[in-house]
Amino acid sequence: MLKTIAGFDRIGEENAFAVLARATELTGQGRDIINLGIGQPDFKTPAHIVEAAIKALQDGHHGYTPATGIAPLREAVSADLLKRHGTETDPGQVLIVPGGKVTMYMAILMFGEAGTEILYPDPGFPIYRSMIEFTGARPVPVPIREENDFAFSAEETLSLITDKTRLLILNSPANPTGGVTPRSEIEKLVSGLEKHPNVAVLSDEIYSQMTYDGMEHVSLLQFPSLRDRLILLDGWSKTYAMTGWRIGFSLWPEQLIDKARKLAVNAWSCVNAPTQYAALAALEGPQDAVIDMVAQFDARRSVIVNGLNAIDGITCRTPRGAFYAYPNIQETGWKAKELASALLEDVGVATIGGPDFGILGEGYVRLSYANSTENIKIALDRVKDYVETNSKP
Repeated sequence: MLKTIAGFDRIGEENAFAVLARATELTGQGRDIINLGIGQPDFKTPAHIVEAAIKALQDGHHGYTPATGIAPLREAVSADLLKRHGTETDPGQVLIVPGGKVTMYMAILMFGEAGTEILYPDPGFPIYRSMIEFTGARPVPVPIREENDFAFSAEETLSLITDKTRLLILNSPANPTGGVTPRSEIEKLVSGLEKHPNVAVLSDEIYSQMTYDGMEHVSLLQFPSLRDRLILLDGWSKTYAMTGWRIGFSLWPEQLIDKARKLAVNAWSCVNAPTQYAALAALEGPQDAVIDMVAQFDARRSVIVNGLNAIDGITCRTPRGAFYAYPNIQETGWKAKELASALLEDVGVATIGGPDFGILGEGYVRLSYANSTENIKIALDRVKDYVETNSKP
C-alpha cells in the first residue's frame, strides 16, 4: 500500500462543492433545483473585462509572465488599494495568484508546523482549518458569535494568543455569516496586537466591496503598526463576478514577498496572461457593474432575511456584508446538516449546514443570496412549507 505523509490524513475540503455536485446531479435528473449553496455571484463578468482577455489573446499574450504577475497589473492593484483604503503600497510586494485560496494556502504553509498554533475564525471559511491541520499546527478557533452580530471580539481574540501562536486569520466581511467587524473593534485588536509582535496576520478581505446599511469596511492595511507582518488577501472573483477566471492578489510584507514568489515558481509558475489583462481592465475600467451588482445583492438581502424570519423556528440577523444569510435554526429541532440535506433532496433547495464552516456552526445554515430574487422567493416558500410541516427526524 502506498504511504503518504500524515498531513494528507488531516486535510479537509470545502463541502459547498460537494453540495454543488449533488445539486448538479439532481438537475441532470430533471429535478428543479434552486442553488443557494455555492458562494459565487450569479452575474456575468462585465463585457469590457471579457473583451480585454480576448484582445490579449489576439495580441499574442500566450506565454509566461513573471511569477509575481505583470507589472501593469501589480501597479493597478496598488493604485486601487490607495483609492479604496487611502494607503500607499509597493507594487513590488503584490503577488498575483490563481484565486483567493492560494493566499491562504501559502500563508498557512509558511507559519504552520507541529508545535505551533494558528488562530482562525469559527464559523469561517473551511479551508482555514483544513490547511492548518495539514501543516501539523494546532487550529485555535476564534468564536464568531451571533450575539455580536457575527463580528469578531478583539478581547476574546487577543485572549487566545499564546507563545505558540504564529498566525492570526481574520475575515471581514465574513463568510459564512455576512458579519462585518466595526472600526472600534478592529482598533482594539490592532492595539492589543502590539504586545504580540511575532504574530503574523492574514486578513481575508475578498468581500471588501460588499457592505450594506452604510457599514464601513475597515482594511487592516490602514494600520501602520501591522504592515511589517500583514498579509492581505483580496481579488476579483466576488467583486467582478470572475470566480471561474481563477485570479486574485495578495500583498505581502517585504520580508515575506520573496518567499511567496518562490512558492509561486514552485507551484504554478504564473497566472495565465489573458486573465491578468482582464483583471487589469476590471480595475482600470468602469465600476458601474460592481455598483449595480452590490445594489441588487442589497435588495435580495432584505428579501431573504424577511423570508427567513417569517419561518417558524428560524431567526436571522441582518448580514452587513458579503452575500450570505446565516439563520439560526435551533428552534426547529433539526441538526443543521440533516436539514440542509433534507431541503436539497426533498424540496430542491441547496444550502450549506453550519458545521461545514466550523465546530461552532451547529444550529445554523448558510444561504447565499447570489441568485435571482424570484428564485430566492420560491426557495423560501419551499423551506417554509417543509420546516413547518416536517418535524425533526
